[in-house]
Amino acid sequence: MTQENPPTGRNDRGDGSRARSTQTLGFHRYGFPSGLWRWIAAHPPPGVGRIRWRSPLRGPWLTSVFGLVLLITLPVVIVTGLLSYSAYSPQFGQAMPAHVGWFRLPDFDWPTNPSWLYRLTQGLHVGLGLILIPVVIAKLWSVIPRLFAWPPARSTAQLLERLSLLMLVGGILFEIVTGVLNIQYDYIFGFDFYTAHYWGAWVFLIGFIVHIAFKIPRMASSLKTMSLRAVARTRTVDTHPEPTDTDGLVAADPSPATISRRGALGVVGGGAVLIAALTVGQTIGGVTRQFAILLPRGRDSGSGPNDFQINRTARAAGIDPATTGSNWTLTVHGNRSAPIKLDRATLAGMPQHTARLPIACVEGWSTTQTWTGVRLRDLARMAGTPSPHRTRVTSLERVGSFNQATLQANQIHDSDALLALQVNGQDLSLDHGFPARIIIPALPGVHNTKWVTMIEFEDAL
Repeated sequence: MTQENPPTGRNDRGDGSRARSTQTLGFHRYGFPSGLWRWIAAHPPPGVGRIRWRSPLRGPWLTSVFGLVLLITLPVVIVTGLLSYSAYSPQFGQAMPAHVGWFRLPDFDWPTNPSWLYRLTQGLHVGLGLILIPVVIAKLWSVIPRLFAWPPARSTAQLLERLSLLMLVGGILFEIVTGVLNIQYDYIFGFDFYTAHYWGAWVFLIGFIVHIAFKIPRMASSLKTMSLRAVARTRTVDTHPEPTDTDGLVAADPSPATISRRGALGVVGGGAVLIAALTVGQTIGGVTRQFAILLPRGRDSGSGPNDFQINRTARAAGIDPATTGSNWTLTVHGNRSAPIKLDRATLAGMPQHTARLPIACVEGWSTTQTWTGVRLRDLARMAGTPSPHRTRVTSLERVGSFNQATLQANQIHDSDALLALQVNGQDLSLDHGFPARIIIPALPGVHNTKWVTMIEFEDAL
């Protein structure tokens, strides 16, 4: 019978004297007062030190397997999240938070090509973040004895490692909880989600970098102690604890195994696959969307013939239907001495352009539709500003933080950047932005402004 690891002898921990002497010497070596050390060691918080962790599965190898998965995948979640911040054009002050000091990312013009770029990056950020939840939970379970170890540190290096662990665990739990709630519910927080999520990401990122600097050598050596092939062949009855480790992950008095390591990996992997099946439809779309029950945002299609999802109805945005009726006009500012007033009939009589473009929202859902309207660059030329440096778009929206958006030069000049009047061959419904809305390739959904009332084209200063 194949065994993952044969039972091995244990270090002498009978009365704890050996451990205490080693810890005391460690503190002397790093300059900690031995009296303070003894007092801290003798006064643990209630319950700490009395919990018996008895699972025979815990150990450096299993922890390192989960750690390796997260080491490969979490950077993708981190990078795509930071790219989402950049896509909101922080150079115009419309990314939140607007003022981040040293944590400001380099300014660059978010590209419009390929048109599905933001759909990809934000879909990866939200989708992969959800898929990794079972792995994160399993990783925390595997190291839980260390989280309750007392005293928390025996040296300066260990203290730094513990602080990084606090940032890592606290940061990732905060990001997961707030992220999941944001994609499930609409504005339920008593604080600004975007600001909190941004700072939480940096707390997690710093903890992540420091933690892997400490743990990569240990992880690499631990992964060599067992063969994944051997683990995959080992039955529950043949599953034994790993040899005693210096980190204290291996149970001193383990219980008999009730599941093999193969089974544990299968449960975690199966959970990740299940979450993927219940979420990926919001990004892929089509028939798979009906199975995306864990991403309910974007399920409201609004009223009217435009049968695809929206985040907010006209009523929720505070739109007065009287302002979108026959008296509605679009005001266009540019280098001409006087602004241009265009009603919807005039806009419909101008050269029309049709493009099939996605809308992708920060919550992770997206949809691709066929849009028809006037090119923004044609409106810029009409306003006497053929090469605008930036363009400010204002909405009739009265409720919310996104009644205005500033667009980059490359977004205005893109041949598919439109002031859309129709979608899928029909006039926009009120909930989808009637009388006119912005649609630009690869632009975050919230900046594809609906219910447009004014466009201001600006030259470079």
